[in-house]
Formats: sequence, structure tokens, C-alpha cells
Amino acid sequence: MIHSPYIRKQASVRQVMFTVLLALLPGIAAYVWQVGAGILVNLAIATLTALAAEALVLRLRKRPIGTSLGDLSAVVTAWLVALCFPTIVPWWVTVIAVLVAIIAVKHLYGGLGQNPFNPAMVAYCTMIIAYPALMSQWPPAGELDFATQLDLILGGARDLDAITGATALDALRTGLRVGEADVATLLKQDSFGAVGGRGWEWVGLGYLLGGLFLLARRVITWHMPVAFIAALAATAAVFWVASPGQFASPLFHLASGGAMLAAFFIVTDPVSGATTPRGKLIFAAGVGVLAYLIRNFGAYPEGIAFAVLLMNMCVPLIDMKTQPRVFGHRGDKP
Repeated sequence: MIHSPYIRKQASVRQVMFTVLLALLPGIAAYVWQVGAGILVNLAIATLTALAAEALVLRLRKRPIGTSLGDLSAVVTAWLVALCFPTIVPWWVTVIAVLVAIIAVKHLYGGLGQNPFNPAMVAYCTMIIAYPALMSQWPPAGELDFATQLDLILGGARDLDAITGATALDALRTGLRVGEADVATLLKQDSFGAVGGRGWEWVGLGYLLGGLFLLARRVITWHMPVAFIAALAATAAVFWVASPGQFASPLFHLASGGAMLAAFFIVTDPVSGATTPRGKLIFAAGVGVLAYLIRNFGAYPEGIAFAVLLMNMCVPLIDMKTQPRVFGHRGDKP
């Protein structure tokens, strides 16, 4: 007889992170197709910054550099930071954000596996609070060529009216607040596509395909993606049914902003998220509800990053209160 523990396969950190990077490729490909290749420049800048920061801190901590750099965790963080930022954000904003994620959020808490907050979301929140104008300059899909995007990323002059357009979430919220029209009328504007932001539905579909790949490879479990999507959709449905002229449909909220990226790549962070089965459901559902409320009633059009950090603070309590019963015991949980 074979005794426990029963290990089906070996899964190193490097293998898991490499699989996550592969899963991001469909979304990145759709991003390049719809918005432009500027995102590739941002990804390169973020990656190089993350590797340099990781190497520097590891050297200062007298830890082995090669092994830690090779686990690809810093690269995953860098890619998530870049994908959350506008394509034409100046290069130095990306650099600062990645330094915050790697040095302040990851290593000051002890390194890989020790950080209580999601590094990419801390970086996003820090930059949108510090540089709200730059972080709000999203180019309309398909309207800026690569040369223009590269010039803006590297510090070229910015004519805001010519290079930027409101995201679907921002355009809808602003239109409703100034009383221009109801939701149905606003959704006919150029900023919107069939179900979400023009062009961004394809990016969301790419992230969805990558997320399904992660589920198929068992890198993540179904709990968090399903709970987040269900909570976001259910909350949106309640307000939509109550007042369809003032609130967008659940499908719009799922297809807009970073919903699909968050569902499969952000809330599923195994370090800063809940770890118990019931805890994962509670954590992700909380992110979904808070994200919707911030989107519609907060100061920012996209509330996922803030929602993730708020729920990160609740993780110790969630895990403590949702510990599964010890096998073979009928009494109280330990």
C-alpha cells in the first residue's frame, strides 16, 4: 500500500507562472489587434524593470538571484501592471508602478508568498491616485498607429483632445451624471461596441479564453472566477431591473473594463486571496459587489483594484471563519 501524502504531480512556481503568462497571450493578442502594439512596449518596460528591481532587492537581502528571477513571478506581476495601465501611459509611470509592486508590496513583506496585498493592484491604485490625468488617457481603439503610441510612451507632447477617449465605463457614468440621456441612448455613441467598450469586448474575450485555459490546466479553481462574475452580474442585474434607464445591464459590466482580467488573473492570486473553498467564494463575491458599487457610485470609473485591496484586508478573517471541518470529526471546526 502507498502511504500518504498522495502527490499526483510536481508543480513548481516557475511552471505555474509560465502557464499564467501563456494564458495572458490571447488577451494581449486581442489588445494589439484592437488598440495597437504600444502595449508590447509597456510590457517590455515593465518586465525589464521588474527583473532589475527583483535582482537588486535579492542582492541586498543576500538571497540567491538566479533561482528567484527564474521563477517568473516578477514577470507575471509586471505583465499584470502593464495590462491594467493605459497603452500610452509615459514609460516612467510604468517604471514607478512596477517598483512599487516589486519592492514595496512584495519584498518589504518578505518576498514571494508573503505579501498580504495584490502587488499589481497596489501599483494601479498608487498611480491612479498620484497621476489621475495620465492614468485616464486611454486611446480610442484603432485610432493611434504604433509610431504615435511609441512617441507618447517615450515622452512625446500630449494633445489630450486628440489622443484620448473616455473608456466605456467612464463615458457611460459621465453621460448619466450630466444628464445627457438614458443608458440606451448613451450606448449608441462611438465609445461603445456591441456589448461593452468598442474593441475592448475582444480583449475581454481573450482574457476569458486564457482563464478557461488556466481552469483546464488546474492552475486555478472555479471558485473565484465564478463567484466574482456571478456577484458582479447579480449586483448589476438588481440595479438594472430597478432602473434600466440609469444603470447598464450585467452583460455590459462583464464586457467592460477589466472584468475578465480580474476574474481569472487578479482575484485568483493565491498569495493575497482567500485559501479555503468557502473563503474563495466569499472573497471573490465581495470583490464583485464592491467593484460594481465603486464603478457606479465611487470617484473612479473602474473599481476592481480598490475592491481587491479592500477584500485583501479581510482575508485573515475570512480564512479563519471558513476553515473546513477536520476529516472524521462531527463537532465544531478547530
